[in-house]
Amino acid sequence: MGEVGEWEMFEILEPATQRIPFVFNSPHSGRLYPQSFLDQSRLDAHSIRRSEDHFVDELFQSATFLGAPLLRAHFPRAFLDVNREPYELDPRMFDGTLPPHANISSMRVAGGLGTIPRVVAENMEIYRGRFPVEEALTRVESIYKPYHATLRKLIARTHVQFGMAILIDCHSMPGNVHLSASGQRPDFIIGDRYGTSAAAELSRMAVELLEQLGYAVTRNKPYAGGFITEHYGRPTRGLHALQIEINRSLYIDEATLIKKPGFSALATDLATFIGALARHVEDFAADLPLAAE
Repeated sequence: MGEVGEWEMFEILEPATQRIPFVFNSPHSGRLYPQSFLDQSRLDAHSIRRSEDHFVDELFQSATFLGAPLLRAHFPRAFLDVNREPYELDPRMFDGTLPPHANISSMRVAGGLGTIPRVVAENMEIYRGRFPVEEALTRVESIYKPYHATLRKLIARTHVQFGMAILIDCHSMPGNVHLSASGQRPDFIIGDRYGTSAAAELSRMAVELLEQLGYAVTRNKPYAGGFITEHYGRPTRGLHALQIEINRSLYIDEATLIKKPGFSALATDLATFIGALARHVEDFAADLPLAAE
């Protein structure tokens, strides 16, 4: 957990040649915590990591060997959440006045999970007290906006090269997540914003391929996709976005954050999944730009 330098806030892992129309994004797996941020926090160095998508960037790293770029954050989600609007901010957290365009009344802000989060998992307060509003806005300007500019460029480049672009937004979820009606504990959740961010065929393929690998998979429940999925998914224009949530209990001990022996096997299954999904996309490419369900 070292100090985060301006040049290492995020990085693109590029394939030698992009061979498939996919862009992978891991916005919540960052684990470099600025010391100044830790000094502001009331949480210890372990507890503050509760909102990380632990090692998700490593689980999907095979994407680059299969011919797709992977954008990954190094800054932690507790510091800045790029899967939000740029200005979903809680005025109670800051000294000073937020700009008038700030969204201070969203459900995510109310829950403490805005662009600058107030809490990590299970409502654990992050900060000892208020901090200057200028610091929050600096995080948006110097990290959030460059991150999204980079993601847009990757998607646009892919779209130009292949005539379509498929964004896979990679996340993890706590092991105790279950469906309220059935009590089922999903291994994966595929989110497509209830059919609006990706062609239905693409979502169905993703679910089916993971099920063929032996996993319990649901679609859109309880996670349908966040800001990134909603913002970048435009299936009628050949821009598709899927969110993938992986159950953390498959690959880490959530108490110690140590990888389980099955970590490598899961990463191998994800490589199989990516390769199979890419082959299906090639077979059904003519259908994918159509409007979603």
